[in-house]
Amino acid sequence: MNHKNILLMSHGHFEREFLDTIAEDITREFLFPVRIDEIHTDLNEFYDPTRRQYDGNRLLKYMDSVSRPETLKTIGVFTVDLFISILTYIFGQAIFRGRTRIASVFRLKNEQYGMVEDQFLLLDRFRKLVIHELGHTFGLVHCSVPSCVMMSSTCVEDIDQKKKFLRQMQNGN
Repeated sequence: MNHKNILLMSHGHFEREFLDTIAEDITREFLFPVRIDEIHTDLNEFYDPTRRQYDGNRLLKYMDSVSRPETLKTIGVFTVDLFISILTYIFGQAIFRGRTRIASVFRLKNEQYGMVEDQFLLLDRFRKLVIHELGHTFGLVHCSVPSCVMMSSTCVEDIDQKKKFLRQMQNGN
């Protein structure tokens, strides 16, 4: 079977223009077309009431289980707060060299930090996160250059320092 596209599966409310922009960025960066689907899954089974967050490991496994065989990569995008057991929160997570990754806008929103809503900044942060996590599925590891999109991020300020695309690092832009 020929795997020629990347599937962007949205969970929660995302504006279509927002998702279209992310899809265009992915296509530009990885040279594969992106198909956008909306999925309606009851996320309660992934919710940890003690932490009041959603288990990123379990969501990643779930996304891998619903990944379609005809797609090259599957990206689950969420609006909920994600965690893994060893970290307070995560922005996203990927199966290294696998087919699946997840990302959430929850911690990327200015409103989480008592600042004014900024949809442009949210889009900028999310596109960097998506490119970063998708990079892992293609075998890319973390780099140590703060402006590199593959630099590990522990806070939104780390994401804000990054360039938007991998090719910018190759070109020195």
